[in-house]
Amino acid sequence: MHPSPKRARNPIARVNGIAINESVLLPEELRQRACTELLRQAAQHVGLLNAADTASTDGAISEAATAAIEALLEHELHVPEPAEAECRRYYSAHAAQYHTGERVHLRHILFAVTPGVDVVKLRKRAEAALLDVRCHDGQAGAGNDDAFGKSARELSNCPSGAEGGDLGWVEAADCAPEFAREVFGHAEIGVLPRLVHSRFGLHVVDVRARQPGESQSFEAVRNAVALALRRQTYVTAMRQYLMLLAGKASVEGVELDASDTPLVQ
Repeated sequence: MHPSPKRARNPIARVNGIAINESVLLPEELRQRACTELLRQAAQHVGLLNAADTASTDGAISEAATAAIEALLEHELHVPEPAEAECRRYYSAHAAQYHTGERVHLRHILFAVTPGVDVVKLRKRAEAALLDVRCHDGQAGAGNDDAFGKSARELSNCPSGAEGGDLGWVEAADCAPEFAREVFGHAEIGVLPRLVHSRFGLHVVDVRARQPGESQSFEAVRNAVALALRRQTYVTAMRQYLMLLAGKASVEGVELDASDTPLVQ
């Protein structure tokens, strides 16, 4: 007699027994939901949110929960104003981020995350495509499409796939912020060695050329630099607070790592 095959485990994650999903999600989205649920429960614990407020497995929370979490974070997180010297050091180290008119010539292959899609299989397909095009980066036969263009035509869920994934010259404002952060303000040329995540899905990205734009003086971008430093401090404080909450909670089915948890959207 052959043993019966094991049934697949239901990939449900829970925070203190509360389910936060009902289907397989990308790890980043699952961590985001877990963090939100930790904060929602913390707001209830300190009396900022009615105990009758309930969680949802679709990732949405109530307006009352959103307001309560904001009030909780305002009370718990303290973000001081950065000093002038600190701002100048940051500007010197990140001057490329404060160029105006930076443009990048891009191609991409989009693996779209749509309702009902198996994200584990989708990620494996995206990773296989990334490996393939990196192995053949720049190898195009005479008069023939290269590996990237061929893969884009066959695999991409973006209309640009018909053009080999070519998006042309774009600026940061043309892209989703999370996509722009991975592409702009860097020096990389060629197929990026990592998948780029955005609200639309997973992207294999080929940077064909860069135009750096014009540099701006520190005085012109002082406020933007201070904002970046405040955001940096806020994210650090948020990570520490969330890991404190996680340490006191029962978290099942999701790994919370302070180094890569997507805390700020």
